[in-house]
Amino acid sequence: MKPLGDAQRSVLSAMTALPSEPVDLEGALGLVLAQPVVAPHDVPPFANSGMDGFAVRASDVAVVPATLRVVDDVRAGSVPSHPVAGGEAIRIMTGAPIPEGADAIVMVENTEADDGNVRILAPAHQGDHIRPAGGDIPAGVTVFEAGTRITPYHVGVLASIGVVHPVVGRRPTVAILSTGDEVMPPETASLRPGAIRDANRPLLAGTLRELGASVVDLGIVPDDARLLRSVLGEAATSADAILTTGGVSMGEHDLVRRVLADLGEIDFWRVAMQPAKPFAFGFLATTPLFGLPGNPVSVSVSFEQFVRPALLRRMGARRLFRPRSAATLAVGLSTNPEKTVFVRVVARPQDGGWIVTPIRHQASNVLSGMAAADALAVIPAGTGDVDAGSTVEVEWFRSPETRTMEEALDG
Repeated sequence: MKPLGDAQRSVLSAMTALPSEPVDLEGALGLVLAQPVVAPHDVPPFANSGMDGFAVRASDVAVVPATLRVVDDVRAGSVPSHPVAGGEAIRIMTGAPIPEGADAIVMVENTEADDGNVRILAPAHQGDHIRPAGGDIPAGVTVFEAGTRITPYHVGVLASIGVVHPVVGRRPTVAILSTGDEVMPPETASLRPGAIRDANRPLLAGTLRELGASVVDLGIVPDDARLLRSVLGEAATSADAILTTGGVSMGEHDLVRRVLADLGEIDFWRVAMQPAKPFAFGFLATTPLFGLPGNPVSVSVSFEQFVRPALLRRMGARRLFRPRSAATLAVGLSTNPEKTVFVRVVARPQDGGWIVTPIRHQASNVLSGMAAADALAVIPAGTGDVDAGSTVEVEWFRSPETRTMEEALDG
């Protein structure tokens, strides 16, 4: 069996970047910037008010109460028609440009209107409630580096600087299929004896779309080597990656590994991890194929440890792996010392940290435990038994990626 870290390194080292292309801003979510983004102008582009109130000279209201003459009214989207002179004030709304001569904003709550005048009830200091030009983003700075994955917040920032066609790594097209005579479509009304509904394709389709990939669903392929060879061969001509589930163990009808060996090449097919020990990785021509196990929890864990980082690397991302942190184990565990073991856990805060409790059923077919879990406790190979109260590392599989390849595998 190949150690987990070595297997991950082999997969990631084999990934090549997809071509880059400009996309509409609304289609950029989840993709990765292929070029740095430099601000063409200040954000905000002009000094503006952070409050509804009155623009004043701070020196006029150092001692209060003070009465000033109101000479203008400036709303957001308009521009002042008068400067602020001594003894004067301009009514101003949030976001409106700061009038010439004003150096402070007095909140409306600290004022009283008085027949064309305003009575200031609280002193103001220079800069109060003034948002300077470039206070968020100065012109000319690099806003986002290449390799940044675009979230809704990145979309908002790009919109604020007028970058409406960011250049990104192309969205990967990923073909998925399930294998096995026993696997039936989810919509099957009544299962025949020995059959199960396919949870793996819906699971993978959801995780891939969340990642930003386009999904080509090839359906369920029965245990027929000739048919599987045909489906995989066709997928290799159009997809950027192929994901199969099932058929990678050592059974007589586990065909994926054998077909992959016939059509292309296998890098490895067993990893020292639990769940997901049977995992095949190789290439059909230049298309990477990930042969995931058949049990859905094994599918989930192998996707997190191999497929997700690999696709992010192809998309050009710098951060490939989910965050990890230390936690306290609530109960003792007995694990296989020959493998890196991933334990589904529920987490709760305690004393400024986390305490984690394993889900009751850890079998690799119990997908409901994955849905209930908050994280995976990662028990390194060579550990074996872990006592209650021990510190363990947990991987937060619901959180955005934070770790680079080097941080994850060399750190």
